[in-house]
This record gives sequence, C-alpha cells and structure tokens, in this order.
Amino acid sequence: MADDNICDVVVVGSGAGGLATAVAAALNGLTVVILEKAPLYGGTSAISGGGIWIPNNPIAQRLGLPDSREAARTYFQHSAGNRFDAARVDAFLDKAPEMVSFLEQAGLPFTIQPDRPDYHPNVPGASQGGRVIYAAPYDARGLGKEVARLRPPLKELTLLGIMIRPGPDLKHFINVFRSFESFKAVTRRLLRHFRDVLTRGRSMDLGNGNALIARLAAIAFSKGVKIYTSASARELSVENGCVVGVRYETAGGTAQMVRARKGVVLAAGGFPHDIARRKDVMTHAPTGYEHQSATIESNTGDGIRMAERIGGVFNSDLSDAASWAPVSLVPQRNGKPVPFPHLIDRQKPGFIAVTRWGKRFVNESDSYHDFVRGLTKATAADPPAECFLIADHRTIRRYGIGCVKPAPVPMFHHVRSGYLMRGATLAELAEKAGIDPAGFLRTVETFNTHARIGNDPEFNRGGNSYNRYNGDALHKPNPCVAPIEAAPFYAVKIYAGDLGTFAGLKTDEHARVLDVAGQPIGGLYAVGNDMSHIMSGEYMSGGTNLGPALTFGYIAGRGLAG
Repeated sequence: MADDNICDVVVVGSGAGGLATAVAAALNGLTVVILEKAPLYGGTSAISGGGIWIPNNPIAQRLGLPDSREAARTYFQHSAGNRFDAARVDAFLDKAPEMVSFLEQAGLPFTIQPDRPDYHPNVPGASQGGRVIYAAPYDARGLGKEVARLRPPLKELTLLGIMIRPGPDLKHFINVFRSFESFKAVTRRLLRHFRDVLTRGRSMDLGNGNALIARLAAIAFSKGVKIYTSASARELSVENGCVVGVRYETAGGTAQMVRARKGVVLAAGGFPHDIARRKDVMTHAPTGYEHQSATIESNTGDGIRMAERIGGVFNSDLSDAASWAPVSLVPQRNGKPVPFPHLIDRQKPGFIAVTRWGKRFVNESDSYHDFVRGLTKATAADPPAECFLIADHRTIRRYGIGCVKPAPVPMFHHVRSGYLMRGATLAELAEKAGIDPAGFLRTVETFNTHARIGNDPEFNRGGNSYNRYNGDALHKPNPCVAPIEAAPFYAVKIYAGDLGTFAGLKTDEHARVLDVAGQPIGGLYAVGNDMSHIMSGEYMSGGTNLGPALTFGYIAGRGLAG
C-alpha cells in the first residue's frame, strides 16, 4: 500500500461539518483532502431543510432581534438537565456567532426567519424567533463542473423537482390559489425551474441544505480542497500514539492511504444505518430493523468505529440516541421504499395521528422529535412504534400529506401504490389500515366535537408559538385544529425514524476525540453526528444538527491551523 497523497488535514465525510472544517482549515493556509464514501458529496446535509441554529447570531443582531448568550445558556441548562455539558456548550455559544461571521466574510451569505420560535418556546431562555438561519439561495452554475457530484435533494421532498424553502417560500406554495402575490411568486419559480431543466438537465436554483452544501463546497474548491468521492475510509493510521492519516478504499476496491501532517477529522454522519448499533441504543428497535432513518444510507457509523478501534469512547448516555422524526415509506418501482420525514404536514389543521388502537397519543403540532417520543412511549408495551396520520379529503387537497402533494397535483398513483390508504367512511379507512374501528371512531368523534370551535383539550394543540408557527395562519380560530369530516378519508402509515444520530464519540470543547481516561487522542477530531451531541439528546430547535456541526467544524479547522 503506497501513500496516495499527503496533506495537512484529512476530513472523513463531506456534509456540513466536514465542509466547514475544510473551509476553516483551508482559509487558514492548510491543505485539505476530504474522503467521501458515497459517489456524491454533501451527505444528509444536502437533502436537509438547511436550518442552522445559532443563538445571538450576527444576522439577528443586525436586525435588532432580541437574544443573548446568557438566555441561550439558560435554555441549554433547562433542556439538558443533569446532562448539561458546560465546557462544550460554552464553546458553542462563544464560537457559533464567530463562525457565521467567518463564513459571511468567506462569501457565504445567510437569510433568517425572524419569527421562527425554538421548539419549546415556554422554557426559560427560549427564543421566539431569530436563532435559525439559512444559507441564501444559490445558483448552482457557480460550482462549474462540480455540480455534477453534488448530491441533489430527494425528489420526494420537492415539488416537480423544485426545492421549496421554509418560511415565505413555503407559504407562497400553500397559498398559491388564495393569493395573487403567491400565485406570481410560484409562477416565477416554476418558469425558472423548467428553464434550467431544459437547458441544464436539473434545477440550478438551490435552496435549503442543498444551497448550504453548494456554497461551502464552492468556497472549499476555490481554496484547493480536494474531495475524493467513492472513497470509503477503513482505518486510522497511528504512529507514536498520534493519528497521522487514513487508509481508504476506492470504488474499484483499491486500497489507498492519505497522510495528514496536522490531523484527521471524523465527520462521517454518525450511525443511523448501523443496524447493530441501533439495536444497542434504541429501545424501540430491539432488532435494529424496527426503525426507519431519513438520512443517506452511507451513514453507517464508519467514523465512530475507526475511532473506537484506537481508543475513542462512544457516549450513549443521552436522553435520546438520535434526533427523532416520524417517517413514512414511499414505494418505489425497484421495490426499495424511500423514507419520507413528516416535518410540515401533521401540524396543519385537519390532521391527527392515532395508534393502531385508534387513540391519539401526542400534540401533532409539536416538534418531530417530541412526536416520536410520544409514539415510542405510547407503543412501548406493545411494539412496534408505528402509527397512522389521518386526514379528510379537504385537508389532503389543501396541504398534501407526506410525499402526496396538494391540489392540483394528482394523487391517485399514491392510492394505487398503497402509500395513501383511502376509505369512503372512517370505518372503512380503519379496516383498510388495520386500526381498531371502535377506538378510532370514538377518537375522531371526540376530536371533532372540540375541533369545530378550534379547541383541543386533550393535547392543547396550537397552545404555544411553535405550534402556531407551523399551522395555517389563515385558518381561524386555531391555525392547528380543524375537524375531520369531509369524506373520503385518508391515512399514511408512520414509523419511528430519525434525521441523524445524537450518540457519538466523546469530545472536548476543541472537538478533539477523548480516550477512556478523558485525554485527547493526538491528531484526532470529530464533528457533526460523529461527535456526541452537545444538547445531550434533546432537540431544542430547528437547526439542532447543522448549527453545532458547522460550529465545531469551524473550531476543529481553526484548531488544526493553530
């Protein structure tokens, strides 16, 4: 095995954390090689919503939005409880705003949603808006030929291939036939999209996580960073107790090595598709297969296992092992379904979720993490952790459900595939879905009685600012609640899933991987989901994964540069 390359820093993984590391190191004069297992770069970050949680960020400061480091630290303390990790939280709060300014100066502009609250807005220190930022939309032409290797968004998460951005963009698409301004905005997007498809073969108007990855990659490429795709990291090379490189395998099976003068950074996306590890740390998945991850399939825990083999410590002492999300399985012609995360449908008026016993179990407008927490608790005595998202015809045509798009997009093929179950009556729907009919009919009748006047006494849906933010502001009196009564009726089966893992390698406030004695392993860092999450298993806001990933990538890159 001959040395294939020598550089200053080797990064394993090309998601947000890995690219932030590469950019921070390269802009400080270091040479960087990124090893990406998949044939496309960007990781799960590229198919994500792209929200980045940064308390007291400079964009919010410029707009005069109220926030402070102290408030965010209070929110951390109340959320994490006795698992509060003061050193790493303080590093995040100190460096996150600095990271944003650094990337802005490097050529990555951001936008903000000033009215998006934290997920638990009534907890001390929570914000009512301004902590979640996004990479500004990006014209993919700026990547030149490298756009061909950029991981595209999942087609199931787009509308005709268009990435719908959170905030005003999403509201325009929802209100396209209720507002002339929305109609014009959507028409412009459609025309631009179809022009790109005709001339370029794909959309060049990138948003969400795709825009974030494209912008980071463009900066990295401009500074000489090399991204080797289809390069599977296999083993860390250690000399005199210090990590000095990575052995990897090419798509053709050839063994190679790249040496690192300064160090190696693990950013391989955690372990969401490591069945054995899921079995060990996810109580609702006793065989590992009862869980459905919405992350990319190449995230199989490679970085974590490589570190463990040389003394790194895996930390699963968190309140939750992953960032939970309700997931449905979209049938495909090849027989392998695509996991679809339900992030924006169930919060709207006219939806409820029920177990197979026909009972509601959670506030459907709470965060996806809290939704799955409720599901696993409700089904703990009688697994698996599965439920059904229910809506009537009027609601489906208004908002869509899962990968089923709103009117006028046809939905019949989803009924034919079995993804969308339909019944002329609630009783018929229950029979088709395998839901206890008596319990289901009682649940819907009780819910409808209160929903007709906008109430939900059982779970107080719409009772906080985060609930209302994700509802439909034009629906009165409660933006999150409406009765289910316009036949026919529909159901989609939901599974416990995730958007990424929280459990990971123990690291210090400098992102250095620690051994069993709590000492840094020379030359080895971990960021993103390879690093044990600083929120200790809590999901505090949108951008909980990307905010720390970018920040500790920045910390690691700067640290390697001295």
